[in-house]
Amino acid sequence: MPTLYDKSNDRLLGRISQADLDVLIAQLEEESSQDRDYYIDNDTFLRLTDAGASSTLLDAIKMALDLGGEADIRWEAD
Repeated sequence: MPTLYDKSNDRLLGRISQADLDVLIAQLEEESSQDRDYYIDNDTFLRLTDAGASSTLLDAIKMALDLGGEADIRWEAD
């Protein structure tokens, strides 16, 4: 099960399903096939919501968003 972290401080945000990881990969830009970090802002959050991201994924991302509605997150495989 993939694990999400706040990239700024390595804080654990939670474990997500493979389906949610697939949503992240499909909806967000990757610089390479090895890319495992993403910039999230409010618009990105809404795009993930519209794409069917689970409440587990969305809640994890909410924990990382700062007061300006931005975050850098990363994921790791088990």
